[in-house]
Amino acid sequence: MTTRPGRVSIVGAGPGDPELLTVRAAQRIAEADDLVVDALVPPAVYCDSRARVVYVGKRAGRPHVSQEEINAILVELARAGRTIVRLKGGDPGLFGRAAEEIDALDEAGVPWELVPGVSSALAAPSAAGVPVTERGVAEQLLVATGHRHRDHPQPVPVLPPFVEDRTVVLLMGLGTLPELVAGALANGYPADLPAAVVSQASWATQRVVACPLAVLAERVAEAGLEAPATVVLGRVARRAERFAAARNATDRIAAPQR
Repeated sequence: MTTRPGRVSIVGAGPGDPELLTVRAAQRIAEADDLVVDALVPPAVYCDSRARVVYVGKRAGRPHVSQEEINAILVELARAGRTIVRLKGGDPGLFGRAAEEIDALDEAGVPWELVPGVSSALAAPSAAGVPVTERGVAEQLLVATGHRHRDHPQPVPVLPPFVEDRTVVLLMGLGTLPELVAGALANGYPADLPAAVVSQASWATQRVVACPLAVLAERVAEAGLEAPATVVLGRVARRAERFAAARNATDRIAAPQR
């Protein structure tokens, strides 16, 4: 008797706060036999699930499961008739390598679905008080990756020329931030352009550094921000400075007096 293939749902977990899961994402997690989980998904998102957790997280510079191995895991579990959720941070269709997993599932004849999530490209700026568009200030949005595969002839992407009414959001750019800043300045981005980095957006550990572009990499290094982190460049990022200042003031008021 041949077991019918299970179903694979490639699910976006959003930026990390469980309350930002979509209803469908929460349903799929509740129904799953197995959760195949990325590094950028905090356990709070799936801690109530009874599913078996298969951790396949990738972090720069650390040992990790290759994409080919992840593809094989999904196919193997599905062929055993399991109901699988492939859980990815943000939205799986935005720099989430969902296309490679879809191709592997198609080749193996495994049914799948793609469940969108709240992307960090929008959620991280929002968590720092920054709308990425603003009438009369920013009427364009560019979302780009902050790094490519290490074997790529140009591992650090080159930003397009500066446009005054454009917001640039860079995902996965923490490790290449000095090169990204240097490239932006060389490509006409003003040294005093408002810029921000939002670390662990929507998590209890969220931190924000907001400052002029020219000193962004230095300030982020001093602060010791950790991944996942989202970089925001453009005039709207001035709001992150106000947000950070207000948050710091609130923290000082809330701190016990000695």
